[in-house]
Amino acid sequence: MYSVRDIAEKDLHKALEQVAALGYSAVEFAGLFGNKPETVREWLGGLGLEAWGTHTGLDALEKDFNGVVKEHRALGCNVLTVPWLSPATREETDAVIEKLSDYSRRLASEGITLSYHNHAHEFAPNKDGVFFWNELVSRTALPLEMDTYWVYAAAEDPLQWMDRLSAAGRLPLIHLKDGLSGGEGKPLGMGTAPVAAVHERAKDCGAKIIVESETLCPSGIDEARICIEYLKAL
Repeated sequence: MYSVRDIAEKDLHKALEQVAALGYSAVEFAGLFGNKPETVREWLGGLGLEAWGTHTGLDALEKDFNGVVKEHRALGCNVLTVPWLSPATREETDAVIEKLSDYSRRLASEGITLSYHNHAHEFAPNKDGVFFWNELVSRTALPLEMDTYWVYAAAEDPLQWMDRLSAAGRLPLIHLKDGLSGGEGKPLGMGTAPVAAVHERAKDCGAKIIVESETLCPSGIDEARICIEYLKAL
């Protein structure tokens, strides 16, 4: 739903209606914009949509863990993905790894899976030479919501990473996104990322596919339409 944030932040129900009308069957939330989760769950049921996850910051868990759990239960959503972390030092990396592991255990006891969504910076060294992505993979058992475009933009092979994480049972869902190698996002089929191959590999390994196109050009719903039409043509 971040892809259609230009509508969602003003009228989430309208955004869900338009997404469902395009043929999408599930959504991932990036905020409920003041709407009650119970109400949003009713909207989803009426539109034939499922909630496959939320993007929820680590700060929200630190501020009100019980409230976050309550919201996810009311929404009927059992996946919480931390969308962005950027530890600058080894000490900060260690602290973040410890927090993620702790919250993963605590959320699991509540029936909620904690995952992490990458951008490109996790594949580059921080100022202490630590590669955050490598730390996540080697020091945690955390499921990872791989943003396949940002892996590509980091000059890594998303297909190889999908195979590795899938074999370890750590790839429950992906972001399918297109763009140019320099970091400029595009709707599916309009960039240079290997989106068709990623789409096939995701189906082969059973990962749920979240479509994302985030540039709002000319609007979020227009990009969402381009994306699903591309997928239908594959």
